[in-house]
Order: sequence, then structure tokens, then C-alpha cells
Amino acid sequence: MGSITNYLETKLLDHTLNGVTYTPAATLYLALCTADPTDAATGASMNEVADSGAYARKAIAFGAAASRAIANNAQVSFDQATGSWGTVTHFAIVDSATHGAGNVLATGALSESKSVVSGNTPSVAIGEVEISFSAGEISDYLSVAWLDFAFRNQAFSSPSTYVGLTTATIGDSDTGSTVTEVSGGSYARKQVNVNGGASPTWDLAVSGDPSYVDNADAITLTTATASWGTATSMFIADAATAGNLLFYDNDMADQAIGTDDIVQFAAGALDVQVS
Repeated sequence: MGSITNYLETKLLDHTLNGVTYTPAATLYLALCTADPTDAATGASMNEVADSGAYARKAIAFGAAASRAIANNAQVSFDQATGSWGTVTHFAIVDSATHGAGNVLATGALSESKSVVSGNTPSVAIGEVEISFSAGEISDYLSVAWLDFAFRNQAFSSPSTYVGLTTATIGDSDTGSTVTEVSGGSYARKQVNVNGGASPTWDLAVSGDPSYVDNADAITLTTATASWGTATSMFIADAATAGNLLFYDNDMADQAIGTDDIVQFAAGALDVQVS
């Protein structure tokens, strides 16, 4: 089981929230590693098998994402080793065929470490390289869209983004139409624009563990003209009404919102994190 790197996290966050276009590579490559590449891995620093003994990265293809995961849909076969490659413990997905080059998109641990010696011909069976998103806070819709975009080069246009509130818990499978959204009293979702656009905007993504984007300006919803009830969760969708759910948070403090109340997320208070 693998997860995406800091590099890809920031690319996807900025593509989605800031309209900073990310163009996935047409071909991706499987690399073998003798230690954990870590989320901060680069093509030059990911504990890759040495560039000797006939070792070389090999192209890898993925099937359609489903259930928050994506996996290789064809066997990946490496060349026969002409010397020791050491003990292979991890894998990496890279956007370059050249040893020591490129960007690392995802990494993961092998289910069983393998010592590769001269004469071995390593291969990876269909479905053995899987990249997935854990449950929670990123919708099923977005997790599948991101995986298909990054690993299959399927179209995913940068959306507009709107912040909204609900009076009930949100789930991964929810949409902008199925959440129990606040209504009445002049309630409306608030659009947050790309960095450099009209206020309020998102800041550019910061790489790390977690990688994140926060709001550069205060996000202020329309003043309530009647009770909105008790808001328990917030979300980000790609439309002013209905649309697709992108991110959500059920951990916000419950807030009873009455007439003339103003709901605001202070600048920097709304973090969208991926780790």
C-alpha cells in the first residue's frame, strides 16, 4: 500500500484550489528502493537501487481508480540482474525513466522485502502496487479524481471553490447535494478565489507533513437574517449550489447561528491538509 509524496500533494492542492495547472507525465515509472524513500523523496534522494547490475526503472500503467485507490493493471518486469541489487524494501512511482532524476509521486513498502542477486529477474504482479487515500476529510469524488488525474493522466480541470456549512455530519460519499446544508436566513456558500484573485483567496500550497493550503483572507459568509440552526461541519464544494464535494471537516466546534450573526473563518484559520 502506498501514499502520495509531498511533491504531488502540493501540486494537487494548488491545481485544485489555486488554478496552478499541473500536467501529469504521460508515462510513469516504477523504481525499487532499499529503504523508505519518505514523503519528501526526490528522484535523486529516494534510496533507490544503485544504477548498476542491469537495474533500471520500468514503465508502469494503472487501471481506473475506485474506492479511493488505484493499482497497476499490468505486470511490471525488470531486467535480469547481473549483480546484487541489495534488499528491496520499498517502491516509488517516478515521472522519469532516468536513474537519479525526476519527481517522485508516490511511495510504499513492499509486503515482503526481497534480496535481489545476480540471475534474478524481479517482477511485480498486477494489483500489487496500490496507491490510496485513507477515509475522511477528502471526498470519494475527489480522491478518485486525483488518482485518475495523477496516475492515469485523466482530465481534471481546476474547479471554482465554495465554503459551506452543514447541520449534520458529512461522509466521504456525500456530494454537494446530499450534505445536510444550512438553509434559509440568507445563507449562501462563500466563494474563495485562487491566489492573486479577488479577496478572499487561498494561499499557495506549503509542502510538508502535512502539505497544506490555508485562506489568505478572512472568509465571511452572508449575515444571517434568521436562525441557521446549529452548524456542526464545514465543507468545500465546486459549485455555489449542489456540485461535487471536495473537502470537509466534522471536527469544527458546534455553533448555534441566530439572526444577525456573522460566520467568519479568520485569515489562516481554514487549513486544507493532505498527508
